[in-house]
Amino acid sequence: MSGARTAARVRPYSFTGGRAPCGHVLQLETFVQTPPGGEADAAGRGLPEIGAIVGLCRKLRSVAEVSALLKMPLGVVRVLLGDLADQGRIRVYGPGHGTGRPDRALLERVQCGLRRI
Repeated sequence: MSGARTAARVRPYSFTGGRAPCGHVLQLETFVQTPPGGEADAAGRGLPEIGAIVGLCRKLRSVAEVSALLKMPLGVVRVLLGDLADQGRIRVYGPGHGTGRPDRALLERVQCGLRRI
């Protein structure tokens, strides 16, 4: 071996303590955003990934986009975003609370659009 060290990989459950998402139903298309002044609140607290999420969400982003841009598993991002939403450090727009059942109006719009094709 060349002596070059590879970066240690952190297991996804280490970010979340093995927790599953609860409280918020954060679907792929759910939008999140840091409220005005929320970035300053995140400075120097907790995991660096939390700061990265808060900084990234200065612009309105979907949950899928946050996961892809940070190259983190979707399940981990959902848990961390749920924690941030509970703390008021991000805002959730769209289907963020609920039973996890699809929105009927959304399904009807999709069906109508498919018929037009």
